[in-house]
Amino acid sequence: MPLRPVPLLIAVVAAIVPTALSGQNADADLIARARAIHGRVITLDTHNDIDAAHFTLDCNYTQRLTTQVNLPKMQEGGLDVSFLIAYVGQGPLTPEGYADAYRDVIAKFDAVHRLTGQIAPQQIGLALTPADVTRIAGSGRKVAAIGIENGYPIGTDLSRVREFYERGGRYMSLAHNGHNQLSDSNTGEATGDAPHGGVSPLGRQVIAEMNRLGMMVDVSHPSKASMLQTVALSKAPVIASHSAVRALADHSRNMDDEQLLAMKKARGVVQVVAFASYVKVQPQPAGGRARGAGGRGRGAADETPAPCPIESRAAPPAPAAPGRATVKDFVDHIDYAVRLIGIDHVGISSDFDGGGGIDGWNSAAETFNVTLELVRRGYGEKAIAKLWSGNLLRVWRDVEKIAKRLQADTE
Repeated sequence: MPLRPVPLLIAVVAAIVPTALSGQNADADLIARARAIHGRVITLDTHNDIDAAHFTLDCNYTQRLTTQVNLPKMQEGGLDVSFLIAYVGQGPLTPEGYADAYRDVIAKFDAVHRLTGQIAPQQIGLALTPADVTRIAGSGRKVAAIGIENGYPIGTDLSRVREFYERGGRYMSLAHNGHNQLSDSNTGEATGDAPHGGVSPLGRQVIAEMNRLGMMVDVSHPSKASMLQTVALSKAPVIASHSAVRALADHSRNMDDEQLLAMKKARGVVQVVAFASYVKVQPQPAGGRARGAGGRGRGAADETPAPCPIESRAAPPAPAAPGRATVKDFVDHIDYAVRLIGIDHVGISSDFDGGGGIDGWNSAAETFNVTLELVRRGYGEKAIAKLWSGNLLRVWRDVEKIAKRLQADTE
């Protein structure tokens, strides 16, 4: 005689199957909503390092290089705007050191102009104003802007601030890793020294000149004392181009609550950075932290060019490091900052090709995953638009307005 169905089992199965299907539908709906939002907002990353060797006619960002950022990866991930960084590492505070740094930073300015003016002007345009960002993005092209990491190449010549602005630099940090002639660095926390006690007299002049010209002041790498002094000295809002939250990851590059609140009071914006060891502090291997692919290995003075690093689509992705920070960990930092200082003062950055990257957002090709996690946590389109670009563009506009007023006052 055939077995009869067990009523309880039928009821259980009937309860499980619709739940599973509704869960799948919910995930599909969430992804669809996130993709729609991602396609409508302007996605802007304030910190991507570059190597001038990847901006030549034969080897450039129109190709899918192993770099974390290039045009194919920006297109794939829906990243609209990249601040390409004119970075120079800290060297000796001597005329020779300043001359070498100046030569290196000019090579990076020239590299960006070559990409946007000669190599791929139909694919990417250089933005000099917030209005340019909107216009170029609206044309369907990608957008490049230039940030300067480390004021060291200024040397002792204040006129170079204007020169760097005229070359397209739209933000600059006074220092990087290591004290210089303008400011103490965050690295002084470990070494226990602060030669200027914050910002130097020349650094104060540089801040004033940046305000007058309309160049945003970046406070991500300088010491806490320098950062707080800069906020007080600047007549315009400042940015932290790539810093995370110290309450969640105790690293000298991150901002504590006092610093975050100071940024809010100054009407600035903190671009939370997806740098794994700033998002989730872990013991570092011997020999220091690893840098990101294609990052800061070469300077303008290197004589032997490296082969063009074309990415092989067949190559399997590198396995994730155990315990490495994820997109969820990263958005935890965004959540914390939003709760503390408000949605109007928080943005997004990666530090790609300078050591940045996390599991789930390890190149521009994975940019959508950040928007997806924001939507999953309940952020609406208006808030996401602010985080991805609206807040940074608002500060940039404010800096421009204040510069016009300062210039009018001196005429």
